[in-house]
Amino acid sequence: MISQDELYMREALIEAKKAEAEDEVPVGAIIVRNGEILARAYNTREKDKNALHHAEIKAINEACKILGGWRLVGCTLYVTLEPCPMCAGAIINSRIERVVYGAPDNKAGAFGTMINLTDYPLFKPQITPFILKDECSQILKSFFKAKR
Repeated sequence: MISQDELYMREALIEAKKAEAEDEVPVGAIIVRNGEILARAYNTREKDKNALHHAEIKAINEACKILGGWRLVGCTLYVTLEPCPMCAGAIINSRIERVVYGAPDNKAGAFGTMINLTDYPLFKPQITPFILKDECSQILKSFFKAKR
């Protein structure tokens, strides 16, 4: 039986595939509250020429607009790659209660792989790593292999 986390991570993978189709690093994110997907996003840094356009930041921005405020209390972020320090900071500052990620980020992972921002006296989201890890890792590996 498929878990709820796997179901929502598959939705984040759909977003990652949209990024891949646009020749962007294939990272996708969704934000869920009370069983409803509030926001969907994927990386558009290259297309938009904007360092801030990570999937997580874009999803947070959309969820804030939908909810009418900056506090995303009761929300879970599903993202195919472990958030970087910038995204982890935005997650903490927006009070997202839970983060579920697929692949670890061995270069910039900020929720346990390279550093762990939850080690500091800040708001602490619950972190659930490695949901559909192999699928989330594979889309990234395939993307970068094709680039070489």
